[in-house]
Amino acid sequence: MKIQSRARRAAVIVKIGVSRQVAIPKKLHDELGLAPGDYLQVELEGDRLILTPKALVEKRLAEGLDNIRKGRVHGPFRSVPALLRSLRRTKKSKSSECGRLSVGS
Repeated sequence: MKIQSRARRAAVIVKIGVSRQVAIPKKLHDELGLAPGDYLQVELEGDRLILTPKALVEKRLAEGLDNIRKGRVHGPFRSVPALLRSLRRTKKSKSSECGRLSVGS
């Protein structure tokens, strides 16, 4: 694997597999926060192939369902003021937790 650097860009040479697959180098994969099952948009721009990570609705729904299962949601709320009160309570409880961690000045 050969890496070429161009003003804030990393160019890596990879080989195309028999079934037209291309492996994304681990360093770039990790830097972009990619995971198995993620989607990439593929565009042809002149003589360049551009791969752009895309968050699709299915992935966001899966994350939302995971948050619900783990109890990281609040609501439903009857009004906007009720929502705002809940947000303020959450913010205060998080800041008081941080205050407890930094005891000993």
